[in-house]
Amino acid sequence: MTDRPTAGVLGTGIMGAAMARNLLRAGLAVRVWNRTRAKAEPLAADGAYVADTPEEAVRGADVVLTVLHDGPAVLRTMRQAAPGLRRGAAWVQSTTSGIEEVGEQARLAREHGLVFFDAPVLGTRAPAEAGQLVVLAAGPGEDRRAVEPVLQAVGSRTVWTGEDGADAAATRLKLVANSWVLAATQATGEVLALSQALGVDPQSFFDVIAGGPLDMGYLHAKAALVLEDRLSPASFAVDTALKDARLIVDAGRRHGVRLDVAAAGAERLARASAQGHGEEDMAAAYFASFDEEGNVEQEGKEEREG
Repeated sequence: MTDRPTAGVLGTGIMGAAMARNLLRAGLAVRVWNRTRAKAEPLAADGAYVADTPEEAVRGADVVLTVLHDGPAVLRTMRQAAPGLRRGAAWVQSTTSGIEEVGEQARLAREHGLVFFDAPVLGTRAPAEAGQLVVLAAGPGEDRRAVEPVLQAVGSRTVWTGEDGADAAATRLKLVANSWVLAATQATGEVLALSQALGVDPQSFFDVIAGGPLDMGYLHAKAALVLEDRLSPASFAVDTALKDARLIVDAGRRHGVRLDVAAAGAERLARASAQGHGEEDMAAAYFASFDEEGNVEQEGKEEREG
């Protein structure tokens, strides 16, 4: 590896584009690819080389960073990239995937002589843009120095969970963390919906819990997106949250745990997506409380007047 490592970034959506920019700011040479090239092209102004194919993006890369939609997309894209991969390069896999999918990714890495790091991240648009993500990582200790420039550029800290990325220890922790995040998001939406239906000012609820153990900054942040109609651009989209919710439910089922709240949350996210909110922030799951937007408010008003 050179003093100025080269990173090949596959996937430049909300998270990938922000991570690529922070790699550039840290002085790395960055080559990027996205299925929809238009989403990658703005990075050229920051100094990135925009590739036409995954193979071209990883050619000569010391570290390959995947930030795609899901596990199947990761495998498909890395197989397309295979002819350009350099044996001995590190693969930092930051897409939230299923536990079994991580095993498939590790096998693919071994086939091509890559050093595999299971490395999902905690955080959404703002911390990604600020380089303040928390990286959950698992990978061989003797090879961690090679990926430090990448992890330090995109995150405020790295939590190491194991020596073997194939064990998916980092992904397991990510699913646990996401289960809490999604539950809190759903609870926020239902609190706002119930307040609306019962004619309660949400601020009254916020005042009641203020300063106590039930109060939390995340509640206020997500509630504000709904109340102030700031659901776009998304920090973390409904459709992406739906994918993660289904991964969580599936992980619980495969390991003998019934996750009723997570399953209900997945249904709410699916309903919000079907209503047309798929690309909005996941706080838009709020709308899943209504059969049609606004009809609960009207029914509640009629009941109160009656």
